Amino acid sequence: MVYLGLFLIAFVAATLLPAQSEAALAGLIVQGYAPWLLIAVATVGNVLGSTVNWWLGRELTRFGDRRWFPVKPAHLARAQAWYARYGRWSLLLSWAPVIGDPLTLAAGVMREPLRVFLALVGVAKLLRYLVVAAIALRWL
Repeated sequence: MVYLGLFLIAFVAATLLPAQSEAALAGLIVQGYAPWLLIAVATVGNVLGSTVNWWLGRELTRFGDRRWFPVKPAHLARAQAWYARYGRWSLLLSWAPVIGDPLTLAAGVMREPLRVFLALVGVAKLLRYLVVAAIALRWL
């Protein structure tokens, strides 16, 4: 039940909803649960939550021709050109507070291939949880 709870917190934390998966992970590590299993569960949950953002971003473009769509076609074209040049690697910042979740949404809008998205976001999220675990275990 503890691992399911961490999975759900990590999943929600990766969406545009607020949640603190790092605090949950650190607290469970301090309580003596298996750090490597906790890191794996949190990483998978967080990557899957980010994948929801990616999917939402992909689906938003279907409404680009609607009057109410918040992004003008010219702005979207410029953003796509920028993302084609820098965007893929910006996903390594998907772990960061405030900017990380919107980056994963933008990756979907910009049609980043899912396998590339998963690889980059997976690395970023895993590294973040490894640092949190190292702090909780007082290795850093």
